[in-house]
Amino acid sequence: MTSPIIVPVIEGYRLWSAGYDEVPNPLLALEMRVLSQRLGTLHGMRVLDAGSGTGRWMMQAASRGARVFGIDACREMVLKAGEKPGLRGRSALADIRRIPLPADAFDLSLSSFTVGYLRSPGVAFRELARVARRVIVSDLHPEAARAGWTRSFRVGNRNYEFVHYEHSIEEVDEYARGAGLIPEWRIEAAFAEPELEVFRRAGKEDAFDKTRGIPAVLISSWRRQSN
Repeated sequence: MTSPIIVPVIEGYRLWSAGYDEVPNPLLALEMRVLSQRLGTLHGMRVLDAGSGTGRWMMQAASRGARVFGIDACREMVLKAGEKPGLRGRSALADIRRIPLPADAFDLSLSSFTVGYLRSPGVAFRELARVARRVIVSDLHPEAARAGWTRSFRVGNRNYEFVHYEHSIEEVDEYARGAGLIPEWRIEAAFAEPELEVFRRAGKEDAFDKTRGIPAVLISSWRRQSN
């Protein structure tokens, strides 16, 4: 089997952007299932999706009544998001470590599968806390990373793997504390029956039983300390 081509995050998503929304992704399906159950109504809230990609969470938040905006460092992904109903002009090209928006501009900042691309995401946590009073961060669970899971994708007949960094739960907590955040709740989610069909559509049904017992997604929610 040919070894994957290792790519940095922006280059990888530039390559993946055209077919990103069409590829069944069990990790994203699991995250969407468990986090959607915790969010509740977002009616009237201002929500920033930091690392918004093609607008998956922007669409979800908008469907719950939120006023949404997104930032992403990959131009091609921002353009794909702008093609979706209601998202035109709702996202901008920007780095999560330098969010070009004023303090307290949002009620919630959400960062999905983004901080793991940063070697040291402390600055990103501080930016997320600067622009919103509540912060939710999700990423590949460190136990999954230690089990050898990678962030990879396929374009044509080539396999690619992102440069990606493992951050332990303790490190994530330390980044949050450094940003002045207080923990609210945490989810450590593993694949279950609802994701089986996604594995099947992805042609990876054999991997379901091998991975279902391993925590796959880590989702944490914090609120900013009061002054």
